[in-house]
Amino acid sequence: MQNMAEDPTQQTITLVDENGDETLYDVFFTFKSEDFDRSYILIYPAGKKDDDEVEIQAYALPAGDDPSDPQGGELQPIQTDKEWDMIESVLNTFLGKDGDQNDQAQDDDQK
Repeated sequence: MQNMAEDPTQQTITLVDENGDETLYDVFFTFKSEDFDRSYILIYPAGKKDDDEVEIQAYALPAGDDPSDPQGGELQPIQTDKEWDMIESVLNTFLGKDGDQNDQAQDDDQK
């Protein structure tokens, strides 16, 4: 009997840190930005339940990598605030959140 809670299509990746330690991550989603001409991957630690709060990490895929079928390689750190803003906007859209709370926080920061 198959456990329905497990998604057989869930993609996972392994990140290796500077000490050579490997950590398994589930792929949240990937997308391509025409504005930045780069593709991005959002990931979170593997094995988390749907109701657990997780820290989502974002990276740029290697140049030329297809976001619908990433082939691996060195993930690139996000380098500009404009990229972070765009990624946050895509994430909020993906999660179905509107920007009201975020807009309010930005307004407070500017006071």
